[in-house]
Amino acid sequence: MDVITTHVNADFDCLGAMIAARRLYPDAVLVFPGSQERGLRDYLLHSTLYIYNFKRFKDIDLEQITRLILVDVRQASRIGPFAEIARKPEVEVHIYDHHIAEDDSLQGDLQRIENVGATTTLMTQIFIERGIVPTPDEATMMMLGLYEDTGNLLFGSTCAEDFSAARFLLEQGANLDTVADFLVREMTPEQVDLLNRLLKSCRRIRVHGVEIGIAQASLATYVPDIASLAHKLKDIENLSVLIVAVRMDDRVFLVARSRLAEVDVGELLQHFGGGGHSFAASATVRDTPLVQLLDQLENRLSDCVMSRMTAGDLMSAPVKHLPLSATTRQASELLTRFNFNAAPVLDGTELVGIVTRQLVEKALHHQMDGVPISEIMSSEFACATPETDIQELQEMILQQRQRFIPVLSEGDLAGVVTRTDLLQQLVGQNGLGTRKLRLKRKNLGRLLPEILPATLLTLLKQLGEMADDFAGEVYLVGGFVRDLLLRKLNDDIDIVVEGDGIAFAEKMAAQLQARVKAHPKFGTAVVVCPDGLKIDVATARMEYYSAPAALPEVEYASIRHDLYRRDFSINTLAMILNRAKFGQMIDFFGGQRDLKDRSIRVLHNLSFVEDPTRAFRAVRFEQRLGFTIGGQTERLLKNAVAMQVVGRVGGRRILNELRHILGEPQVIPALKRLDNLGLLPFVSPSLVFSSEDEPLFAAAEKARNWFELLYTGEAFEPCLVDLLCLFDRLPRRELKRTLVKLEMKVSWQKVLLDESVEARKALAALERSYRRGRPPAASKIYHWLQPLSLETLIFMLARTADEEIRRAISHYVTSLRHQQTALDGHDLTAMGLSPGESYKHILKTLLDARLDGKISTRNEEIALVKNQFLP
Repeated sequence: MDVITTHVNADFDCLGAMIAARRLYPDAVLVFPGSQERGLRDYLLHSTLYIYNFKRFKDIDLEQITRLILVDVRQASRIGPFAEIARKPEVEVHIYDHHIAEDDSLQGDLQRIENVGATTTLMTQIFIERGIVPTPDEATMMMLGLYEDTGNLLFGSTCAEDFSAARFLLEQGANLDTVADFLVREMTPEQVDLLNRLLKSCRRIRVHGVEIGIAQASLATYVPDIASLAHKLKDIENLSVLIVAVRMDDRVFLVARSRLAEVDVGELLQHFGGGGHSFAASATVRDTPLVQLLDQLENRLSDCVMSRMTAGDLMSAPVKHLPLSATTRQASELLTRFNFNAAPVLDGTELVGIVTRQLVEKALHHQMDGVPISEIMSSEFACATPETDIQELQEMILQQRQRFIPVLSEGDLAGVVTRTDLLQQLVGQNGLGTRKLRLKRKNLGRLLPEILPATLLTLLKQLGEMADDFAGEVYLVGGFVRDLLLRKLNDDIDIVVEGDGIAFAEKMAAQLQARVKAHPKFGTAVVVCPDGLKIDVATARMEYYSAPAALPEVEYASIRHDLYRRDFSINTLAMILNRAKFGQMIDFFGGQRDLKDRSIRVLHNLSFVEDPTRAFRAVRFEQRLGFTIGGQTERLLKNAVAMQVVGRVGGRRILNELRHILGEPQVIPALKRLDNLGLLPFVSPSLVFSSEDEPLFAAAEKARNWFELLYTGEAFEPCLVDLLCLFDRLPRRELKRTLVKLEMKVSWQKVLLDESVEARKALAALERSYRRGRPPAASKIYHWLQPLSLETLIFMLARTADEEIRRAISHYVTSLRHQQTALDGHDLTAMGLSPGESYKHILKTLLDARLDGKISTRNEEIALVKNQFLP
């Protein structure tokens, strides 16, 4: 029996998701595991839900349950009596939810977890994907769930998918009048009284610099719908964080709301047996006095509230600066080289001024190239300390109109906080007339156990412990973090250290009993663990390019500068490994946004000019991830192609990018895209990829898969097979020049230049034989194909459409090429034959006879030699 259920104290999102799940599991029984919220209970009284086969828990034979479908929940503690059923190994569990993982989260045999505003949104996406059309009644119930969990699409957690789902449900006949009737309700006299008590009791406390409102009340009778009262109280008091505690009988009902990333109320109330989201949660606590519970809450807050960010958290360090003796021209060169808009000026170690790009450009316009910057710099400016609160930083920048705020520690310049640093943390206002800051500091700690193997998670935590001992910030960066957010496992571990990366790598190697190979010139190292896992470690650094397409020059810098040098915004995400902030994500350049938009975007307009190989990488990531190159980024890419800057890149670098692309699963779409963007001529002048080439690549993939399924254990280069296909129609003279330009290794040049010619000759010989109706002898097939590599043979299987020829080549690959004679030169000498060139002819005769089935044993070989070659 299939059972669809949800969490206790069910709401409209539970109902909408359950009704939707019924369309996916039409024979399932719908069961609430416990009570429902008041609004849902009222709806149940006025609806025709009896037609959907809802049953009471006590009417279910638990022994008959073979599959349990959970919606809007995955915590065992929130599904009441079904928790025991979910843990039975013989019961299949399917989960559809939009909550983050908790300590007691169940793992489903099938599960779909999406970071959307409501589980109903997730179910609607499945409807759209599968072409399922809900009835108007179903659409209305789903819309109720969507509107309730997103606050009528107004909560900060609402995303674009929620709006798309609402549109779809409206198009299917969802009745908004019904939604309004049951979600917008007048308060009862009892609720008005309770709201008044909560207003009078509401007090504000500060935890780690964050203001939190706490309201309490005790009632003799039950008053429903505390959640809506909490929402009203939060709006009335203009609170970003509110906790409401109401005692009724022997229970205390807790409702918490948060607009701040620093306060995860879901984590807070999980400690009290509840749960929910980071922004909205609830719990019910029994047999604990209200005063005692409030004390426990306040004590728990100190663990659950993250400190407000300070200048020390935000600042970039070390800081590039100008000496007081520098000229205006030297200032211009530094600002241009590192793409800065402003720089501090130091007299020794003392900060004495700030100079901006705009000011320097004006000075140069007035022919003041040799003038000392002391003559033009600003000497009045605001400064901060590492402890300065982020709100104060914002006020400094707004009032002083500075491009950055210098951060001084004991009088020395420790770092700078730029306007961009602040703006990238700013995500909203609180309506008080004064802008408040909410920090985009997503914590991936709870996501890690879902995606990573336990051994890898343990390793990352070990690295965090080492980072603390190392006394520096250590980050996990790049594709690993990107794929983590995409719910994919990536085993390429890249670590960036704000400090000495090589020293940290050596410390890692010592503790992990691993090997380390350092590259001091670049401040990088590779740590090879005993199980073969490789960890790349680098010192945080910045790069600048002395000319278009040149290799970069490197200087050590902060994590922000290190991430800025990367190719695309989706690859600039980082995660802190240090224990105190383990799992906290850093996103300076909108990587999360572009992941959500499924877009490939560069970080600045000269990105393709500085490193044209990024054009190839843009195509690779677009095809691998199923994303789209952003409009502005594509225009910049096409401009770089038109300016011919891609042609200035060394051939080896282009070949490296091409090999990566050919190693992707979606080779054909990637090559079509390269052709469309005009990038293939930079590989070889007349190289194109058209619809005529697609069948060859598709056939090559089939041939590769066929050979891999033989499980011979022989290594071959799939990329070389694709290169044979790609260069198949190139004139030989152009191909030769191309291979030299690409600095192709000699063994590959031999295959692409020489073996490709021999392959055509062999195919022509096979075609002639079969066309004349005289299939070639096995020995002929052997000698035609024997000089060729595995890659060339696989290419030949793809290039011919003749099934008889394919069978001949596959027969050679699987059988003929392994044939050997039993006799060798020593045997021939023992038989009285004189050593010499004749041995080669004799052994060939023996092998041919074996291949053609004329002989099969050693004695038969001896007999043949005696008959043909001995007197």
